[in-house]
Amino acid sequence: MKPEVIHPVEAGEYWFREGCHILEIHNHEDDPALSIARARLEPGRRTRRHVLDGVAERYLIVAGAGRVTVGDLPPEPVAAGDVVVIPPGVMQSIENTDSADLVFHALCTPRFTPGCYRDVEDEVKDG
Repeated sequence: MKPEVIHPVEAGEYWFREGCHILEIHNHEDDPALSIARARLEPGRRTRRHVLDGVAERYLIVAGAGRVTVGDLPPEPVAAGDVVVIPPGVMQSIENTDSADLVFHALCTPRFTPGCYRDVEDEVKDG
């Protein structure tokens, strides 16, 4: 890790198979302890149910409103300023219930890599 100031480039935003737009803010091999990404979920959309194997994640909601499901907890409303804590290997999904984009930062420890993402959408039954 080295001292630096990072200026995210909007043009770097991409669509991820989870079902939302991602802008990697800080995710580097030379700083494996943490990654930071901005996620953007359009109105009426929900991310696929998934787990991150070996990676803890925290959502810091920045804008909009939604409903998050984490593990066995009942779905819970979230809005700007809320933090969602997701332990490694725990199922998660977030839905945008607002008329504007739901925007949140995803902070992963250790850092997110595509190999830790596991889709469980078809394994989970609505209850």
